[in-house]
Amino acid sequence: MAAGILFAILLSKFSWGPQFIKDWIKPFGTIFINALKLIAVPLILASLIKGVSDLKDISKLSKMGARTIFTFVATTVVAVSIGLGLVNIIQPGNTISKETRNDLLTSYSSDASSRIAMAQQQQETGPLKALEDIVPSNIFAAASDNTNMLQVIFFAIFFGLGLILIPAASAKPVKDFFDGFNDVILKLIDLIMIAAPYGVFALLAALVVESPSRDLFSALAMYAVTVILGLICMMGVYATMVYVSTGKSPAFFFKGIAPAQLLGFSTSSSAATLPVTMERVEEHLGVHKEVSSFVLPIGATINMDGTSLYQAVAAVFIAQAFGMDLSLGAQLGIIATATLASIGSAAVPGAGMVMLVIVLAQAGIPEAGLALIFAVDRPLDMCRTTVNITGDAAVSMMVAKSVNKLGDQKFDNNHTPSEEPGEPEQEKILQN
Repeated sequence: MAAGILFAILLSKFSWGPQFIKDWIKPFGTIFINALKLIAVPLILASLIKGVSDLKDISKLSKMGARTIFTFVATTVVAVSIGLGLVNIIQPGNTISKETRNDLLTSYSSDASSRIAMAQQQQETGPLKALEDIVPSNIFAAASDNTNMLQVIFFAIFFGLGLILIPAASAKPVKDFFDGFNDVILKLIDLIMIAAPYGVFALLAALVVESPSRDLFSALAMYAVTVILGLICMMGVYATMVYVSTGKSPAFFFKGIAPAQLLGFSTSSSAATLPVTMERVEEHLGVHKEVSSFVLPIGATINMDGTSLYQAVAAVFIAQAFGMDLSLGAQLGIIATATLASIGSAAVPGAGMVMLVIVLAQAGIPEAGLALIFAVDRPLDMCRTTVNITGDAAVSMMVAKSVNKLGDQKFDNNHTPSEEPGEPEQEKILQN
């Protein structure tokens, strides 16, 4: 980020510098964004089909499974709503001057014109057209266009349910294929994210030379503050939920999960942090292993509250930057799309940016706006991963309490858990 800004400022001192950056530096940023778009549809199919098919354990743990899914979805809706509320109150995109906004609109005029035409066409359709469009008539046609992501999500969920309902022997080869397919997609994302520093360098350099003023950077700062403020609010929501449902204090909860939060912050990966999260939840928060081993892996797949909050803020911020006025219906659509998209977000660094493509396309916001926010995405990714992990831990405690699988763990002065009488499982843990 810093190198891209300094490089562009330095070359801007020369008459040939801005054109050099546009011709020889900016294309690498465009290639990087295109690579993210390229992986979006395969990621949806792999993550969602695998995630839904893994829920077959609900047949044995139907009560726990239903409460887990309901709570995850509910917290995601809360997170998106908080994000939308804050971004509409703070309005970070509106700090961009009219001149800068006009330049942005001019740069992407063709894209904006096509979106306007689509909006006019949609106004002429019936009230249930949006629901009708969710079900594709041809999955291959739907997968060939990133604007049809909801159709791809519907197919993935439908396909995953089919895998659950057929005999396990018949489902196993198909499930094994998608498990392997999911591993390949995650590795491709790893490879793409290796190029992230170069993509950020190119995007920042192009942003500096193409922006006629510095207000775009102040707007990015306000955007980052809005996201972080929303994430802090979600931390408060988790602490309140845990206290109300389990009686455990916020200090107890955050002290128990803190090491997993720090690891998640440094790795930006819920999946990489999962072993530590399970250890903290079981041994320091008192959640029975039967619950943690079920709730936490599912949470790492479908519970991305921090990611969905960020997607809502980012979508409205980009719309504000382009001078677009999103209607209430469009913002309600963002809530639905961000909630569904978070289910398919892989638990790896940078996956949230991939899923943001879905939200932007569905809301009719120019996807080129990704270039505006990618510069500050990495530190925000670290913050939202911390929130994702915290949400997984909070829901595991709530579910454990609801099925009488939450022990009375508490911390002594050395920050080690001590057990209450009548808890042989906890005594066994301590002895080990």
